Amino acid sequence: MLQGKGFYTWKIPNCEGGNPANFAAAAKAAGLTHVLLKIADGVTTYNGTWGATVDWVTPVVQALRGQGIQVWGWQYVYGNDPIGEANLAIRRCQQFQVDGFAIDAEKEYKEDGKAEAARRYMAQLRAGLPNTPLALSSYRFPSLHPQLPWKPFLDKCDINMPQVYWMQSHNAGAQLQRCQKEFAAISPTRPLIPTGAAFREGGWQPTVGEVNEFLSTAVSMNLSAANFWVWDDARMGILPGIWEAIAQFNYGGTPQTQDICQRLVAQWNTRDAGQVIQLYTPTAVHTTSTRTVAGSEAIRAWYDTLFKQTLPNAIFTLTGYSGSGGSRTFTWTATSSAGKVLNGKDTLGVINDKISYHTQGFTVTK
Repeated sequence: MLQGKGFYTWKIPNCEGGNPANFAAAAKAAGLTHVLLKIADGVTTYNGTWGATVDWVTPVVQALRGQGIQVWGWQYVYGNDPIGEANLAIRRCQQFQVDGFAIDAEKEYKEDGKAEAARRYMAQLRAGLPNTPLALSSYRFPSLHPQLPWKPFLDKCDINMPQVYWMQSHNAGAQLQRCQKEFAAISPTRPLIPTGAAFREGGWQPTVGEVNEFLSTAVSMNLSAANFWVWDDARMGILPGIWEAIAQFNYGGTPQTQDICQRLVAQWNTRDAGQVIQLYTPTAVHTTSTRTVAGSEAIRAWYDTLFKQTLPNAIFTLTGYSGSGGSRTFTWTATSSAGKVLNGKDTLGVINDKISYHTQGFTVTK
């Protein structure tokens, strides 16, 4: 999992004049742990700026690695040739041996029929990059963009990198909190690494206070990392104090370890009882309003029935959790072909990061 601060680049010649040594030195001095470089635009190779035949990317990749900074690639996708886009992304990621790859999907993927394009693109991309962390970079509030095929993208992504740009507003922290809440309500849920605003547009630009609020909120939410868009604007002197504020902020992020509640609901969504019981101790106890069972095989049988009969093909959503140490309480909902659950409320006992007892309560309605 990424940790700390990162920056997106767009046109490398506009970043430290394209000088690789200066680029890497600036990243190091700012305390960046990772940089995201654009390496593809649709089915077109992107060498660091539009139409460049000079390879601006390779020297920067080498310089960043020399400073111990992770290099991620990113691609803007259109969905008109999803296999072609995926194949180019695979080639470019393999060329640079990137540490991860971000998919920038925006307005083009809100067009009719693009859900199938997203499925084809992601299937091809994941098959070609089976061990490369993948992230989705898109809108900050899914409720405002229901046409975008969120699930096909997130199904095969490891990280969600929403663009939390508080444009024409000045409430960076509140927008980040809303972003997390909205994504927690859709499935699948992925670890959040938000991208904040370090650019100007239409007469608006962020303030130093807002950048600090964004970063402080991310830390308070236990997010392991945060990014900014975009290096060009932040370093060209048009946003006074913004680069310095980001550089001076001691993110202090720690690896984002998912809580046992998050991991349990994620495993429910595999609908594989064998995987789910890996989260339980061998002698765990599972209790409902009608019975209590103990041991891995009994709990596996319970989940087999849940996934195949009670809630077949269900999609489970974690709606909240609390507690620490050896005790958790969490709430959840589910939709399935046999009905839905709106009132799931469970209690866990935890020993050494395994579930030792589980009290489960829910009602299935049509």
